[in-house]
Amino acid sequence: MPTMSTTTNTPAITQSRMPFVEPLAQVVLSFVLIMQTDGWLGLELRHLMALKAVAEAGSFGRAAKQLGYTQSAVSQQIATLERIVGQRLLERPGGPRPVSLTEAGVLLLRHSDAVAARLQAAQADLAALEAGEDGPLRVGTYQSVSAKLLPGLLHEFNRELPGVQIRLTESSDDFELLTLVEQGTLDLCFVALPIRPGPFELVELLRDPHVLITQADSPVGTRNRAPSVRELSELPRISYQSCRITQGVEDRLRQSGREPNIVFRSDDNGTVQALVAAGVGVAVVPRLTVDEQDPGITVIDLGDRVPPRLIGVAWHRDRLRTHAAEAFIEAAQALCVRLERDRLAA
Repeated sequence: MPTMSTTTNTPAITQSRMPFVEPLAQVVLSFVLIMQTDGWLGLELRHLMALKAVAEAGSFGRAAKQLGYTQSAVSQQIATLERIVGQRLLERPGGPRPVSLTEAGVLLLRHSDAVAARLQAAQADLAALEAGEDGPLRVGTYQSVSAKLLPGLLHEFNRELPGVQIRLTESSDDFELLTLVEQGTLDLCFVALPIRPGPFELVELLRDPHVLITQADSPVGTRNRAPSVRELSELPRISYQSCRITQGVEDRLRQSGREPNIVFRSDDNGTVQALVAAGVGVAVVPRLTVDEQDPGITVIDLGDRVPPRLIGVAWHRDRLRTHAAEAFIEAAQALCVRLERDRLAA
């Protein structure tokens, strides 16, 4: 019987020790992580700006001139930054060869760009808060939106908020506009969907179908049917130079097994249409880019041969959204609902 008593007590002794081991390990691990994180608290924005300047200039001397520092000051800032992060950030080959980023430097610089953008956005938020409802609304846009959507949109917006000034920034590259939104330089911008990753929210406004425009009396324009995707690839085409939506259109045409026959490129909508009217080629373009009153062209619906361009409006998800910005978005949505309804009814 005493043997039985000893056997039953052993598991109880073993179990009583386990709870004391695991929490102790957690405490030690947490302490180590806190100490490691505290080292980064010495990192300053000027360290990151020095890294960016050296990476762009390719030398400490040129970076120092760019920043208005001495070369030794820039070297000290980089050395401090490398000590804080615990990794070498720059390759220093010596001689005339340029200084370059290590893999760790590239990674850190990517994060530093985001940090700088967030600080600029914070500065914009504070400026907007100080200006209150009297501050301007800064909007990014591009050609077709400026010509077809903005006139009616600004008319509606000014009727609701007549005291708010709209400042427009135009670009053929909506990713450039998104960068300005991320930095706080713009409050909103029109975009073609999908957009690049980033701190953005957006709403889809309009599906803008692609159409074929031809010279008014061309054989293609007088046929009873739209060309097939294969025929579109074979026709001499005028296309955009740098519009990213154009790349999607050309990829769609390549699915026919033929390389698109591009004879001229331009990023100006008026130039593209004038070249088509002159018989230089045809063009596959979003409908909003077309002046359909031009007697020199014929507009042909392409149906689902080419996917539509999706137009939206985007803003910084972490920034203060003013009453003016909300009103602008709502007015844009209402206008685009009416345009879509009118298009379907036509």
